[in-house]
Amino acid sequence: MFIQTEATPNPATLKFLPGRVVLQEGTFEAKDADGAARSPLAQRLFDVPGVAGVYFGHDFISVTKADGVDEWPQVKPALLGAIMEHFQSSAPVMAEGSAQADDDAEEFYDAADHDTVVTIKDLLETRVRPAVAGDGGDITFRGYKEGVVYLEMKGACSGCPSSTATLRHGVQNLFKHFLPEIREVQAV
Repeated sequence: MFIQTEATPNPATLKFLPGRVVLQEGTFEAKDADGAARSPLAQRLFDVPGVAGVYFGHDFISVTKADGVDEWPQVKPALLGAIMEHFQSSAPVMAEGSAQADDDAEEFYDAADHDTVVTIKDLLETRVRPAVAGDGGDITFRGYKEGVVYLEMKGACSGCPSSTATLRHGVQNLFKHFLPEIREVQAV
């Protein structure tokens, strides 16, 4: 098994590509060892000293290192070993009976804004999410109110120094181009 790694715009997060599907559907994020309980793979990754978060996409794993860990060479070999051992053991990525997707958070918007929200979600799905996934993260719709779109950043994008610029200059400008009623995009 050969696992590729890629740097992400977030220097605290590294993207691992195991060359196989990680999650068939949806995404999974654990921000601490307690949150990893639904996933044997996430638990194994949190057993590596210095891990502060994990995120699973369709074909990648993003791992965020803790603040006290200076460089990736201290953590990367143990993570590669943990990922390889997990996939070679044929253990499931998610525990039996646990839902795979983390995309079930409550959304909020006025029913009168339904058409605008449909367009926002379509733009996110077709233009934004593929690019963000390429950087080891995800961005999901959480709400819309009075011209403000509320989005949640996950994986490598959560806490990334460039995520504010991505939201303000990339996503916000895209939305304004297609939906002039949008005034602002905010992270939640």
